Amino acid sequence: MNVRAVVLLAAYIATIPAANWAVAHYGAVPVGPGLLAPAGVWMVGLALVLRDLAREAAGRAAVLAAIAAGAVLSWLLATPALAVASTAAFALSETLDFAVYEPLRRRGLLVAMAASSAVGLLADSLVFLWLAFGSLAFLPGQLVGKAWMTLLAIAVIGTIQRRRTAVAG
Repeated sequence: MNVRAVVLLAAYIATIPAANWAVAHYGAVPVGPGLLAPAGVWMVGLALVLRDLAREAAGRAAVLAAIAAGAVLSWLLATPALAVASTAAFALSETLDFAVYEPLRRRGLLVAMAASSAVGLLADSLVFLWLAFGSLAFLPGQLVGKAWMTLLAIAVIGTIQRRRTAVAG
């Protein structure tokens, strides 16, 4: 496995317990005018994109192992309620993310990332909020916060791809 793959997998794994830690220590944060979301929203938005990049660099099996590693770390570092909510949300959202990402990958990395992240962030938000808080009150903020982070990450990746193409061409 190359260095890039290891770095992407490690970054992805780190986002899972980091999101739970942020929720436990910071509670709700503003994500837009009048919108609040649990503080882990930024890490989860990033995780959705890192998962796709890790898949490209390391393959499906490595990403599935990374999901499991992130879940284990969550159990060690988060409250039981957050760990259960996070594990269930990541399991569902990552499964749906794979289901959308894989068939769309032929149309381009950015298209696959955008579509799979959209599905993943909705599923993750619904399951996590319901299990962690018993409420969907933060749903608008969760969706906006994750979308901002996902769009930012995709924009950065698109810029890097364009620069690589310009240098190669």
